[in-house]
Amino acid sequence: MIAKLKSLFRIWLALLGLAFFVSCTHAPQQLAISGETMGTTYHVRYVSANPRHNPERVKEAVDAVLVQVNAQMSTYDPESELSRFNQRPQTTPVVISRALEQVVRRALEIAEESDGALDVTVGPLVNLWGFGPQARPEQVPSEAELSAIRQRVGYHMLQIDNHQMSKQVPELYVDLSTIAKGYGVDRVALVLEQLEIQNYLVEIGGEMRMKGSKPGDEPWRIAIEKPISTERSVQRVIELGDAAVATSGDYRNYYEHDGVRFSHIIDPHTGKPIQHNLVSVTVITDTCMDADAYATALTVMGPQRALEFAEQKQLAVLLITREVDGFKEHSSSAFAPYLSQ
Repeated sequence: MIAKLKSLFRIWLALLGLAFFVSCTHAPQQLAISGETMGTTYHVRYVSANPRHNPERVKEAVDAVLVQVNAQMSTYDPESELSRFNQRPQTTPVVISRALEQVVRRALEIAEESDGALDVTVGPLVNLWGFGPQARPEQVPSEAELSAIRQRVGYHMLQIDNHQMSKQVPELYVDLSTIAKGYGVDRVALVLEQLEIQNYLVEIGGEMRMKGSKPGDEPWRIAIEKPISTERSVQRVIELGDAAVATSGDYRNYYEHDGVRFSHIIDPHTGKPIQHNLVSVTVITDTCMDADAYATALTVMGPQRALEFAEQKQLAVLLITREVDGFKEHSSSAFAPYLSQ
């Protein structure tokens, strides 16, 4: 009996040693995948010790969901769900996917909150000012041209009801570029969590969402870019914890005509490019969809109104303005913890 117990004890020690060896050889590692989507690129970093989370398998799952989002919301794909809606000459309601409904509904909610600063129907104005697929105009649009285009622009002419979307004028054109990348980030984060990956950083076209930490419990850190077009440099490095972040600015996509600077960001109230000195807006929220949309809305508002709006909504916001003597930071109360890092 004693000999049998000793034998069992030796087997138990062997199994314990094997378990220890396996755990040591499968320590959590930081892995990465990347690709192209939504007219830009995506990058995902994640931490796992699970052999099932090999990059090939994870990339396959991520690519599948991003292909689906593109098929629903792309304006570059003429066969996408959104493109087909834009091409319809009818104003009668059309049944749409739950994903498209979710994004458009949230865009309309933020449009209402921001008094129209976010407007997903301004695409024709963007094109008119030379920032769309068409070439840059040789001269600034006339007031008559602006007036004609503005007759078919306005978020209030777009409705969502009972899982259906409709437009009041056949020419209404919906462009979700100010919110869809953020939504795509959120969808990728959901895929990772469904795969039981709990430590990750997802980025699509500069919009990011992160959770957990890197190996060794090291936090994810992100850099806020200095708003200059001549080089890429860092304004500030922050740690978000489990959150999403998006930055909007006019310092990359603009042109000058007769000494006047024209930004690609259009103010829906005037139909013209913004002319104030707010050049960069960074927003931190729980979802990247919200961060993406709010960043655009605040950029349209200008520094004073944007800061007031951020305080009212308790949004964590960092604004950078262009002053005579350089750049100046302005932050909301909710952003203060990130400044002390």
